[in-house]
Amino acid sequence: MPVAPDPAEIFDRTVDEGERRLNQSLLELAATSFIAGFTIVFGIAALGAVDAMVEPQFGDVAHIAAALTFGIGVVFLVVGRTELFNENFVAPAAKAVDQSGSWMLSSLVRLWTVTLVFNLVGGFLFALVFAVDGVLPSGSAHALGETAEVIVNRPMRAMFGSAIVGGALVSLLSYLLEAVNSVRSRITLAYTVGFLLALGPFDHVIVTAIHVFFGLLFDAEIGYGALSETIVVSTAGNFVGGLGLITFTHVAQVHGARTSDETR
Repeated sequence: MPVAPDPAEIFDRTVDEGERRLNQSLLELAATSFIAGFTIVFGIAALGAVDAMVEPQFGDVAHIAAALTFGIGVVFLVVGRTELFNENFVAPAAKAVDQSGSWMLSSLVRLWTVTLVFNLVGGFLFALVFAVDGVLPSGSAHALGETAEVIVNRPMRAMFGSAIVGGALVSLLSYLLEAVNSVRSRITLAYTVGFLLALGPFDHVIVTAIHVFFGLLFDAEIGYGALSETIVVSTAGNFVGGLGLITFTHVAQVHGARTSDETR
């Protein structure tokens, strides 16, 4: 039976993965991010379809059923090894911390900016396909539109707090994936985090922005200003949760352990 890696080994694996991500060419990074953007739309569309089919019969149970369905989209991302914003916080940041003499800020900004932009481009373009009349089951447009209205009508502090939780969840997934060795374990982790993300629901900037964009396409009472505000607030919250709560605490854990070993 395989022995679970200790925190130092997980960190070393994370550093290696961060180096791979930071060394991608611009074309590879843009393409991978674009793929992730449209891949997650499968989960969002499935969530809307299940919500529409289950809610008339079972009421609030529909939210749980829809969350269970959304997890499939996160599994697609993880198994396909695509780049989703916030999911690529931990590994690149760990590499930057491990790299002596440089924080690699330009490389990190390049990675996160390209990922964010092309995630949104891929997601928005694929949402246009799903928005064609007759592609989604009856009632899905209404369900997705209602969700979008709920998202944009929350107080800003609620959206920011939700994005902190969402950022922490997705970054935690990225870290935990380096702690397992089998594809089955990766699928289980991805599905679990996807379910929790949708159950909240907690804000991940790409998922939330695509939800709001669906609302625009389905004539919900939403403007482009609300979409822009959602992207800005969710991005800020994801940074706080993903970098502040998860990445730096795990880095501190490993560096603290190594410092303790060196002083013995």
